[in-house]
Amino acid sequence: MSEFIAAIELGSYKIAGIAGKKNSDESLQILAYATENVPMSVRKGAVYNINKTAQGLTALINRLEDQLQCSIVKVYVGITGQSLHSVKKVLRRDLKDGTIVSEHLVHEINDENYGTKYIDADILDIVPQEYKVGNSFQADPVGVACNGLEGHFLNIIAHSSVKKNLENAFESAKIDIADMFVTPLLTASVTLSESEKRSGCAFIDFGADTTTISIYKNNLLRFLTLLPLGSNNITRDIVSLQVEEEEAEYLKIAYGSAILEEYEDEKESVYTSENKTHAIKLSNLNNVAEARVEEIIANVWRQIQSSGYDDKLTAGIVMTGGGANLKNMDEALRRKTGWFKVRHAQFICNEVYDNKNVLPKDGTCNALLGLLSAGTENCCRMEEISQNKSNQSATDLFEHDEILKTQKEETENPKTHHKEEGKKKTIKKTEKPKNKWLSGFKDLSKDIFSDEEME
Repeated sequence: MSEFIAAIELGSYKIAGIAGKKNSDESLQILAYATENVPMSVRKGAVYNINKTAQGLTALINRLEDQLQCSIVKVYVGITGQSLHSVKKVLRRDLKDGTIVSEHLVHEINDENYGTKYIDADILDIVPQEYKVGNSFQADPVGVACNGLEGHFLNIIAHSSVKKNLENAFESAKIDIADMFVTPLLTASVTLSESEKRSGCAFIDFGADTTTISIYKNNLLRFLTLLPLGSNNITRDIVSLQVEEEEAEYLKIAYGSAILEEYEDEKESVYTSENKTHAIKLSNLNNVAEARVEEIIANVWRQIQSSGYDDKLTAGIVMTGGGANLKNMDEALRRKTGWFKVRHAQFICNEVYDNKNVLPKDGTCNALLGLLSAGTENCCRMEEISQNKSNQSATDLFEHDEILKTQKEETENPKTHHKEEGKKKTIKKTEKPKNKWLSGFKDLSKDIFSDEEME
């Protein structure tokens, strides 16, 4: 395999890696996929333990390279974290009456916004909004005559340590970063339809330790924030029912529901301890799950309202992520928000060719596929590509000339050559090896420097 794109996403309890190709029609071909558990190394989406994260990254790269049978020289990385959020920024230029807006003026405003400094925070990405010309908003103000221009921007920022720790982890693992992308933006780019982004929707990614809320309207991101709440909070609440965390996770996935249904039998047990002294009833389990889900959704709804777009989202809600797989999560959202339109996006919109069927179709790989789709550079080590081409060229040289091919076989099999020499001793005396070699090279030179081929 000589050309592919490689990407890595760091989750709260595991990191995932993928390698594949992006076709001209935006479809993706999966070549390798692997995960590596890194408990307590990444917290709330951000790197916490740099050394353990680096060890996990090294192990993950080794597993991907084993599948690809070649080396990965660099990867695309997603960045997120509890402190990730959007900040609105408005910059104004007062102009003389009748001044025509130029591209240079627009670039000046953009550069000034890029240079904005935030206390203990870095700008990770900028989403330009509209430009206000007079009393109207326009996407492209160049060429318009006005007496003032306002540039409206949405800056995506996070605490400085988020990016720094991520870079240090990859540096410790000796893995080069091809580029770093804000994970929620790429997840939305491959999960939401053009109609949903244009009409307006709330995109909610229910993760393990965090929940991401992104608001889209008129094909632009309008609001982004992360909540330090996720599906693991539900698991920990179930632990309070006197079970181990692994058992609690299993109960949540197998029997958990975001809504306590009235018909659930209060006597039905979903768990019994080994000594049969303790049991958990289905109603008790979902009473705990429902309470935590209500808290998470209440916080989500509060953020949607604070965005100022709660009454402008025609396409409703699109939810994804592992936490979205909890039974009745969509219905819980409908009851809280009053919106009927709730879509569960378990996979991306792009066509994906996964011949080995290794990717889970439960929304947990959407971010990783977004990173793969955004990649543009070949992540294969170039030395291996050159070596493969050299080996191929050498093979072709022998294949196209029968005499040199015979000489090669005789050189590689000297024992066979000596046996044949004894059998054909009489014939050897009458042959002229020197002329044979010259003839071989003449034929070879004709093939290489043929006038027809040179033309």
